Amino acid sequence: MIKKICAFYLKSRGWVFRDDTGGKLGSSFVALGAPHTSNWDFITAMSIIHYTQSVKSKFLIKASWMRFPLNLFFGALGGIGVERNSKIKQNATDKLSRLLRIHDNIALWMSPEGSRSLRDKWKTGFYYIAKKANVPIVLAYADWKTKTIGLGKVLYLTDDFEADMQKLAEFYRDIQAKIPDQFSIDHRYLSK
Repeated sequence: MIKKICAFYLKSRGWVFRDDTGGKLGSSFVALGAPHTSNWDFITAMSIIHYTQSVKSKFLIKASWMRFPLNLFFGALGGIGVERNSKIKQNATDKLSRLLRIHDNIALWMSPEGSRSLRDKWKTGFYYIAKKANVPIVLAYADWKTKTIGLGKVLYLTDDFEADMQKLAEFYRDIQAKIPDQFSIDHRYLSK
């Protein structure tokens, strides 16, 4: 119901949904959502998830948001609390990739920035989760300039991390965040 309300709200504000995946969404995948600069991005994310009802969606959220009573709301929507402690990251990557491997039709939604704050270097856990699970990455976005939300490319990972990351960075290069000064592409991966 919340997802439907979010989709209706954006549509009433002139937003348009686009699906450029060409129907290539397989059973399970990692959905990369960017830019992420504001809590308003929750509404755009829930709208995109509403349009992808053929899969069960899970999304990563700061663990503190999954404490009572917020866990009742976010848990029902598919939230998975994540600790930011570096000792836990490897274990979380393994657990999340296993979730994608053993269940059909799951989309795991993640933000490459890992925060609403400005980050000049992206987190790469999403890449390793998709690689370990042998699932593609779907590039989801909310462009506040054009008022377009949607699903972009479906990226099947190769054994060339740099080339794969370059494709991701190039895709998000011209997409405008709600708060543009808080979004940065990871320039390590942009073509010169």
